[in-house]
Amino acid sequence: MSKALSPQSGKGVTNEVALIAGPTASGKSHYAVALAQQLAARGQEAVIINADSAQVYQDLLILSARPDETEMASIPHKLFGEWDGAVACSAADWAKAARAEISAAHSAGILPILVGGTGLYIRTLLDGIAPIPPIDDTIRDDIRAMRVEDAYQALEREDPERAEFLNPADATRVKRALEVVRSTGHPLLYWQQHRTGGIGDHVALFPLILLPEREWLYSRCNMRLTAMMENGAIAEVERLLDRNLSPALPVMRAIGVQEIARFLRQELDFEESLSAAQQATRNYAKRQYTWFRRQPPADWKRTEDNNYPNGLEFETLLLRLGLT
Repeated sequence: MSKALSPQSGKGVTNEVALIAGPTASGKSHYAVALAQQLAARGQEAVIINADSAQVYQDLLILSARPDETEMASIPHKLFGEWDGAVACSAADWAKAARAEISAAHSAGILPILVGGTGLYIRTLLDGIAPIPPIDDTIRDDIRAMRVEDAYQALEREDPERAEFLNPADATRVKRALEVVRSTGHPLLYWQQHRTGGIGDHVALFPLILLPEREWLYSRCNMRLTAMMENGAIAEVERLLDRNLSPALPVMRAIGVQEIARFLRQELDFEESLSAAQQATRNYAKRQYTWFRRQPPADWKRTEDNNYPNGLEFETLLLRLGLT
């Protein structure tokens, strides 16, 4: 992941971008709103731009923990609920929209605050997109019909470097890597080294990664899922199922959707569905935690503070973000 330029004094918000990232339930939205409110008190407008792959969908207000009007606290929020669930929002789609929102904010003298936990979105925005040519349909169909064991063995022969990097049971990534090398004649790494469109070298990025104590985080995940299922998540999934969307769409694979769908089909009782959704959320939080601890540059600021910003002094937030 590219490192952003160092902040330059006297430039206002012509190229500054704040980023608050971390695993689900770590308090990112609260930090972002608190920062924007304190900036407003000092005469500096800010806009919060979503970088969470579930919160982009209109259909997932509750299950994605998308902030409601009260939680937004009159701070402008962009790219929240912008995509209909029938349309997949890829990392490239989101990055294009985020670049436009950041550019508009800078033009208006407004500080963009990115907030979210989808590492692929953030990496695509900063580092750019690998210009992989369209995959041949015949090749794609043949590979997707393969057993993952056979696809992995083929990948070991045709792109051993990528095969060594991947989990042999990760069907999606194994088959994608095999599709790329067979269709383009080049391994995935070749295309990743030719990324284009990233803004990482053109902005002054002020990142803060929230990495709270894990047991605290997992406890918050459990409590939040309980509140979701008791306060509208079941009806939300019922409405989603009524649309008869393809099960392959990201909105249908969002955490909690299938667990609640099994409850609605009477395959699980309420407690079993809740427990399964909580476990899936904790697993996701664990993967995010590991990614944000290891993947971003070492000089990105990290905090293990479990406290929410309510009542925290503005200077503390700015110090954490490197904006002082």
